[in-house]
Amino acid sequence: MTNLHVVRVFCGPDGHGGSPLGVVLDGAAIPERTERQRVAAKLGFSETVFVDDAASGRADIYTPSVRLPFAGYPLVGTGWLLRQEGLGGELLRPEAGDVPAWQDGEFSWISGRAEWVSGKRTQQYASPAEVDALEVPPPGSGWLYAWAWQDESAGTVRARGFPGRGDGIDEDEATGAAAVVLTGEQRRALDIRQGTGSRILTRPLPDGFIAVDGRVVTQELRSL
Repeated sequence: MTNLHVVRVFCGPDGHGGSPLGVVLDGAAIPERTERQRVAAKLGFSETVFVDDAASGRADIYTPSVRLPFAGYPLVGTGWLLRQEGLGGELLRPEAGDVPAWQDGEFSWISGRAEWVSGKRTQQYASPAEVDALEVPPPGSGWLYAWAWQDESAGTVRARGFPGRGDGIDEDEATGAAAVVLTGEQRRALDIRQGTGSRILTRPLPDGFIAVDGRVVTQELRSL
């Protein structure tokens, strides 16, 4: 039997919120990409990660319908889980490139590049109330990251993420890659409140990378 770890990533200070993530630490048990895609679709999480080699950090990321070269919340959660299990987690290697990962108190961090993220369109609204009132866009309309300043001087943002793929994920509870894109556009540190109770912190780094972090908690361990 292959174990599936389910964690929630980008939780709020009270431990609520956060996007559920499936992580298969024994990726070798499901080596074929077509089978991994089938498993990810069956699980129905926004993303599922297959760890091919914990020591080197090689990780393979899937939504229910597509494979991703880079994604924020799956890598934040996977780095945290590897450290919890004593399996490393200081460097992750998705297809896009090397992703540093580290722990700072209660926060789990990664850093990535905005150019690794494709197809995510950001759109600013006049107020958080407008963002909250949005209906889910129709399938095929493209990935939309809707946001508004909650407090511009403090860098606080209200956001919602709509994948628009038509694969059962109408809205992402928390989206690290989109947060990386928005941070790159704004060129400043952000405190993003997304979904029903998630919180994402970001900051640009001098080398062109963008750091993104949040709280991670264990939800369950089960067999596939």
